Amino acid sequence: MSKLRQKDSQGRSRRSTLQAWGYYLLALTAWVTIVLVVSVLGFIICRSLIWYETNPLYHLLNWVRDYYFFVFAFVILVGWVVISYYFIARPNQQLQALIEASGQLSQPTEEPIRLPPAMKSVEDQLNLAREEALHAQRTAREAEQRKNDLVVYLAHDLKTPLTSVIGYLTLLRDEPQVSPELRARYTGIALEKAERLEDLINEFFDITRFNLSHLELEKQTVDLSRMLQQVVSEFEPMLAEEQLTCALDLPARMDYPCDPDKLARVFDNLLRNACHYSTPGTEVQISGAETDTSMVLTFHNEGRTIPPEKLERIFDQFFRLDSSRATRTGGAGLGLAIAKEIVELHGGTISARSWDNQVEFQVTLPKAGREGDSYG
Repeated sequence: MSKLRQKDSQGRSRRSTLQAWGYYLLALTAWVTIVLVVSVLGFIICRSLIWYETNPLYHLLNWVRDYYFFVFAFVILVGWVVISYYFIARPNQQLQALIEASGQLSQPTEEPIRLPPAMKSVEDQLNLAREEALHAQRTAREAEQRKNDLVVYLAHDLKTPLTSVIGYLTLLRDEPQVSPELRARYTGIALEKAERLEDLINEFFDITRFNLSHLELEKQTVDLSRMLQQVVSEFEPMLAEEQLTCALDLPARMDYPCDPDKLARVFDNLLRNACHYSTPGTEVQISGAETDTSMVLTFHNEGRTIPPEKLERIFDQFFRLDSSRATRTGGAGLGLAIAKEIVELHGGTISARSWDNQVEFQVTLPKAGREGDSYG
């Protein structure tokens, strides 16, 4: 796409240069023609009149007639200088205006860029670039702020389970005669808090990997139906804990060339998201369909309707539906963002919609795939 834009820009520049040269030569030709026509008409008019030597104009015209070639060359030269100055000064003024406008791109503001009317197309392109720069700047600032907030939340959350682990282990150390039942209870709570601490540390690693790592696709043909069955079986304990069931409606086989580890992570993130946000006692439905051009996988669950403003940002980095820092399921806000990156790396798309306490994610993978090796 960038090469096509570059060629198009070069073509427009070449056409603009040829057009400028054409106008310049046309202006020179017109000036010479005008001088010749005026000379001929002046000669005809002067011949038709009666002149007297006492008339000062008579001597001037005689002098012009005697030195006509030099006068003609001088007038042509003056016109050439004026026309050349106009055609040189105008681009210089436009270049100066363009330089000043380019300065606004390095320090983007809300005020639109203004250029001379002749540079309307350039003005539109610069304003478009300015808008893109402003949008990128705002997006980066918001992502950085969300990341900073998340680090603060996670750092705060790290302290809570760590304090509990230390507290219960201290009780076990200071009370050696504690009953087996109480010892088992303290040990279970300490283990639960330690597991939560491990989850939080893994989230820190997710943040680092998402921003710094360079992932590569290692494609092989796999059966997506079988992969989903395996993912669901691994989630049975979590589904049971959340009082959920999962129903699969998949073709017998869905062979697809992909990176199985990374695509499994997409399914893992979507199913984990469904477990966290589904209404207890409901069913998570996973369906699949194959068309002539793509594989379509749908994850559907019953849960609180996601507002449109949150639905638009659900795939953003560090965005969490539940912004509470104390929730047990509050992750780093990277699961869906990473899922989107992996799906797009395979040439596919992922979308979300929500209505009447229903939530649905749809993954579309093109059969032809897309040549791509990595993302950062």
